[in-house]
Amino acid sequence: QVHLVESGGGLVQAGDSLRLSCAASGRTFSRYTMGWVSQAPGKEREFVAAINGSGGGTNYADSVKGRFTISRDNANITVYLQMNSLQPEDTALYYCAAGLAAYDYWGQGTQVTVSS
Repeated sequence: QVHLVESGGGLVQAGDSLRLSCAASGRTFSRYTMGWVSQAPGKEREFVAAINGSGGGTNYADSVKGRFTISRDNANITVYLQMNSLQPEDTALYYCAAGLAAYDYWGQGTQVTVSS
C-alpha cells in the first residue's frame, strides 16, 4: 500500500515557476514508477511526466518537454515536478500517482493556476 500527498501548488503568473512535491509512504517506494497527471476543469486527466523506480528513466508529455522536470528522492520517498515557464494552459489539478504496470495509487491533487 502506498499513500501519496501532493503539495506545492498555487497561483502564479505566466512565466513563473513552481515545484510540486509528492510525499509517499510505504517501504517499497523505490519499486514503483511515479507519475504526474493533470486534469483541467471539464477535461480528461492527461499524462504529464513519469519516472522509473531508479530515477534513471523519465518520460514527458510533448506539451511540457523542456519546461518541466520530474525527479525522485528514494531516500526521502518523495517525487518532484519542477515546472518552469508556466503558461495559462498549464492550469489544472495535478495528481501524483504510483504503480508498477499501471497507476494503482493516487494522491488527492494540488491545484496549479497560471494567470496571463
